[in-house]
Amino acid sequence: MTITLEPNAKMTTQPHTLYVFDFDGTLTTSDTLIEFIRYANGTWSLVGSLFLMLPKLLMMKLHLRDNGLTKEELFARHFKGMTIEAFDEVCQRFAAHHQALLRPKGVATLRRAMEQGARVLVVSASVDNWVAPFFPGVDVQGTQVEVTDGRLTGRFLTRNCYGQEKVNRLKQAVPELKNNRQQYYIVAFGDSRGDKEMLEFADERHYKPFRK
Repeated sequence: MTITLEPNAKMTTQPHTLYVFDFDGTLTTSDTLIEFIRYANGTWSLVGSLFLMLPKLLMMKLHLRDNGLTKEELFARHFKGMTIEAFDEVCQRFAAHHQALLRPKGVATLRRAMEQGARVLVVSASVDNWVAPFFPGVDVQGTQVEVTDGRLTGRFLTRNCYGQEKVNRLKQAVPELKNNRQQYYIVAFGDSRGDKEMLEFADERHYKPFRK
């Protein structure tokens, strides 16, 4: 697959080049949390949850309620008590059946960066259990789920990977960034407020790419 990169995309591949991609909306055409719940539990179950949580969702949109807390509550409604084995199986099937969610230009850019020797990471607010199967072999830094006695508690083990947390997780994945930031050239791709800090941290940034 060949693509034409967005203007000013250089495909830089110097020795310490990092390509960092947001997932939802950047590499995909829609929010995968909603699509995943629909796939796992059905449309009516999703609609029921959204209706019951409507006031909280509106408060989140107005920045009056933490988005991570709201997302965690929605997640818990559908997956609390599920075994991690069953959850991971659904995640694998979801990725296999929803390749059409991926933006071809984004996937081609990611693959080409890997072929040229750059290190590639996908840093996402979505749960990494269903993001990772879309990109086997790629380092995925997502929101992680808490598991106790082999079952999902409905809570997140990590902070919602959004905003500054994306930069924190990038530094966690590449510890050298903490003390040797100048030795790395970071190319970042994002599409929303949740990517602002990650884009600002990068040397080369692309906002809402892969859409033409």
